[in-house]
Amino acid sequence: MCLTDTGVPDHFTTVDAWGSVTMRRLDDGWCAALDRDTLLCRIYDRRPLLCREFEMGGPECLAEWEAAWPNS
Repeated sequence: MCLTDTGVPDHFTTVDAWGSVTMRRLDDGWCAALDRDTLLCRIYDRRPLLCREFEMGGPECLAEWEAAWPNS
C-alpha cells in the first residue's frame, strides 16, 4: 500500500525496495498501527486512503485477509 501525504506518523511507515512509502508491517505480518489488544487502528483519524476504502470485516477486507493468511 503506497502512502501519500496522509499524516501517518513516520514510525508506522517504511520505504519499500522501490522507494515507495508504505505502512510498516510487524514480523508476523500485522499492521504496525493495529492495537493488538483491541484490534482497533491506533491512527484511525489519520489512516491511509486504502484503509478508508476497506470496510472492516467487509468482503474486500476478508478477501485480503484470506490472501495474506490462508491458513488462519
